Amino acid sequence: MRLTVLGACGAWPEAGQACSGFLVEQDGFRLLLDCGYAVLPRLLQICDADEVDAVYVTHGHPDHCSDLNPLLRARALRDDPAAALPVWAPPGALDAVLALDRPGMLDAAIAVHDVADEAEWRIGPFQARARFLPHSRPNAGIRIEAGGRTLAYTGDCGPSPAVVELAGGADLLIADASYVDEVPSDLTGTLSSARDAAGQARAAGVRRLMLTHLMPGTDREAARTAAAAHFGDAVVVALPGLVVDLT
Repeated sequence: MRLTVLGACGAWPEAGQACSGFLVEQDGFRLLLDCGYAVLPRLLQICDADEVDAVYVTHGHPDHCSDLNPLLRARALRDDPAAALPVWAPPGALDAVLALDRPGMLDAAIAVHDVADEAEWRIGPFQARARFLPHSRPNAGIRIEAGGRTLAYTGDCGPSPAVVELAGGADLLIADASYVDEVPSDLTGTLSSARDAAGQARAAGVRRLMLTHLMPGTDREAARTAAAAHFGDAVVVALPGLVVDLT
């Protein structure tokens, strides 16, 4: 299983960066986890739009799903339109982004599948499982397994026993770490810090931790150091272009 980070900024993309987007490949199958601001141009450096096999969107905030619109346009507005793209997301999460175009324009380009809490299903070679995690709108983290390897991704969320359960024993946990040490009081319970992510990774017994969704301006090394103090050295900060092979 190969993971390529396309973007990992929270809220909006810093200069030269992109928001949440992770490409996971197994046996030639390409699964895109989230598709936030500025993800598509980075994706197109790796593959054509019609070479994406499936998409999973954790929730409906635009820094996680806005670039689904240009991805669908790139597949549909051509002489030989691509087949409908299977996209999984919580119910209603894609309504706003799919409403950006005139009614019906992209209907043939997408096949939407609603995700329920604790749902289990196949996405190509991946065995997938979803868990709803605490956020300001419905957010479904995902666990995928293939080739004897496991990856878990939280999307955006506050600390929760459900994160530990979802990530249990995973080879890699990609976890919300919007802040370094403390989450602002008005966001407590809906977002996590690097310290929170490390504590949950340790409790889940994961092999490696990747910090994502750092708010623009956050000191990445400070976030990594804060997480390492609670988890150990197997911590990285997600940056565009980072490739991790789960072996």
